[in-house]
Amino acid sequence: MLWIKVLHIVFVTSWFAGLFYLPRIFVNLALENDVNATTRLLTMARKLYRFTTIIAILALLFGGWLMSYGFNGGWLNAKLALVLLVMGYHHACGELLKKFERGANRRSHKWYRWFNEVPVILLLAIVILVVVKPF
Repeated sequence: MLWIKVLHIVFVTSWFAGLFYLPRIFVNLALENDVNATTRLLTMARKLYRFTTIIAILALLFGGWLMSYGFNGGWLNAKLALVLLVMGYHHACGELLKKFERGANRRSHKWYRWFNEVPVILLLAIVILVVVKPF
């Protein structure tokens, strides 16, 4: 079980690294006017989103495997609810990327700076639930 836990932690950490960085690319895309720079940033964002999606799937699979060991309690239910929010955030990043690809972004770089804070809050809450197990 410890190896599964290690792999889960590594993949979750990697997933969140992608979720921290992708919106930073969106900030730059929202500011950019140069076509060549925009093309480069979109290429980076596409590749990061695809890679992060694969990592997310692995994180979720190893997390599900860990649950088969009988973890339970209110903290786990709360964690799973937050994981659903993280999955929704991940999906929202994909939808925002599609808007940038179509040239249909209507949001400012400031909005993306705030949007970028969401995974930080989610990760903090999840780590507190897993470590402290308040209920």
